[in-house]
Amino acid sequence: MIIDKKKLIISVLSLIGIATTIKLAVIYYNANFNPYALSSFCSVNDFIDCDGIAKTTESQFFGIPLAYWGMFLYAFIFLMLFVDKFKNVKYLKFLEVFKNPYSYIAALGLISFIISIILLCLSLFEIKKLCVLCAFTYILNLLIGIVAAYGIGFMASFKQSFIDFKDALKVKSYAIAFGILVLIAAVFLTYTNVSYIFVPQLKRQKDFKEFTQAKKNKYAVSGNLLGQENSAVELHTYTDYRCPMCFAYNIMIHKLAKEMKNVKIIHHNMPLDTECNKYLRREFHKGSCTMAKYAIAAEKQGKFWDMNNLLFEKQPNTEKEIIDIAKKLNLDVNKLQDDANSLETMHRIQSDIDEAYSMGINGTPSTAIKGEAKVGMKPYLELKQWVIDEGGIEK
Repeated sequence: MIIDKKKLIISVLSLIGIATTIKLAVIYYNANFNPYALSSFCSVNDFIDCDGIAKTTESQFFGIPLAYWGMFLYAFIFLMLFVDKFKNVKYLKFLEVFKNPYSYIAALGLISFIISIILLCLSLFEIKKLCVLCAFTYILNLLIGIVAAYGIGFMASFKQSFIDFKDALKVKSYAIAFGILVLIAAVFLTYTNVSYIFVPQLKRQKDFKEFTQAKKNKYAVSGNLLGQENSAVELHTYTDYRCPMCFAYNIMIHKLAKEMKNVKIIHHNMPLDTECNKYLRREFHKGSCTMAKYAIAAEKQGKFWDMNNLLFEKQPNTEKEIIDIAKKLNLDVNKLQDDANSLETMHRIQSDIDEAYSMGINGTPSTAIKGEAKVGMKPYLELKQWVIDEGGIEK
């Protein structure tokens, strides 16, 4: 009677787990592959955000989403519950190797719960977000392990699982089959890990690595011109000096200018700062408006890109710190301050912001060529190809 109850409880928990991981897989797909998908029900705010976690590189293992691993786990547990019936099927006789299914389920339940706790710590302390559906599966894993271990014990379950595994490998046909299975799994996991077929966020991370991990802009130019004057392609950029990805994007466009000809890059300020952005309902990047003013002021002295690069790198918090940067560039500080705080400069920033919003640009970094705008930082090769398609020429 106890065994029947165990089977019933674990069956129900496994089915709930399968349903939950299927939902997580849908959320994962929408977050990474469907640009038109609406937010899921468990993306409530900046902290409780299943979609946000699905977009991180931590949401996969060996190139496979954790939701898929979860589905496999619960399906295997469900198989173990009815292995005695399945092994009587003609082509499933090999399942007789699984002699103590509750021991395996108990061991898997505890192992998956330990892994779950590690994932929870990553979620809370590194990503700083919580996926409530993921947390729910962590509880399921523990409950499955506890129910399966009832009357056996976890230590005994691990010991029995190890003994059964050794005994199975003593049978030549099973040892060969296991070796083939491991080889197939290794090839498949290598493929998923290299192809990024299930994990576009890993591919994006690789594509952006050169730019996001840089401390300085090794492609930096001096003066007001980035690219070539009188070029067929004018690439318009919209950035915010407090935006972390804009720092990486700034390096990217400098590399583009170095490797391409017939391209001119024109910078526009789009500070997400309520001091000068009337479209914002709340503060995002305080201080970015002040930095934008000084970048424009530096342009009047022929050193826009010099100031632009240093503002991204140094991230000054006060006007005094910006002035210290200006002194290193040998700028006329008094003129710089007058120009930065002029109505002309403020009108120029507001004009850039108005233009951005009229094109549907509501975030940074963003890019526009011939009126076609793309919000967000694109992979370098994708950006480069866009420029080539519009008439840019590789050097």
